[in-house]
Amino acid sequence: MNRRLLPLLVFFLFAMPLAALAAPDLPGITASQTARGTQYSLNLQLLALMTTLTLLPSLLLMMTAFVRIVIVLSILRQALGTGQTPPNMVIVGLALFLTLFVMSPVFGDVYQNALAPYMNQGMSFDRALAIAEKPLRAFMLNQTREDDIAMFMEIARNQAVSSPKDVPFMTLVPAFLTSELKSAFTIGFLIYIPFVVIDLIVSSVLMSMGMMMLSPMMISMPFKLMLFVLVDGWSLIMGSLASSFAMP
Repeated sequence: MNRRLLPLLVFFLFAMPLAALAAPDLPGITASQTARGTQYSLNLQLLALMTTLTLLPSLLLMMTAFVRIVIVLSILRQALGTGQTPPNMVIVGLALFLTLFVMSPVFGDVYQNALAPYMNQGMSFDRALAIAEKPLRAFMLNQTREDDIAMFMEIARNQAVSSPKDVPFMTLVPAFLTSELKSAFTIGFLIYIPFVVIDLIVSSVLMSMGMMMLSPMMISMPFKLMLFVLVDGWSLIMGSLASSFAMP
């Protein structure tokens, strides 16, 4: 580096923080009382919006049908033995749109009864949040096993509840996620069995013909693809996944 540029670089490094301190004060967070309740400044609203956007992937994973669908599709790809075909982008896209299809009644209920009234300035945020929780809670309760709820209730040391509707929301979410993992792996096991049978048959035929150096996967993959296409596998998988969710 040129020695003449070094003092200028040092000057700018020290001058930039001082310039930031000398800048005019930014408007602070303000709260005002109105007829609809407490209204916050635009800065706080933008902060809450950005925080919500960062949490959307976690909400999608924890409280919707996405987990079961994406795991089953990933296991199907491994059972077919096609490597990275379909690619991850296609698998996630299929899982996302099938999740929207399955969750459309729930999302429609949330929009009509909570989001639309709140956006039209006719409902407070707390009440809209409580109303939006009801359809999501009903959906998760219908997919969650009682054993999983009881396990997390015991871990959290919560008191016994009289009905499933009284289960705390923070206890219901991990129980729902655990049940979804169990259901996904159960469906994946049933999908894997026919393809394992094809692999065993091809391997036995190759062994009997003395072709021990030939990879059975190379021969069995076309047969698995042909079987999957002949039985209209994608329609069966998509229809079975969509109908596997017990709707409220």
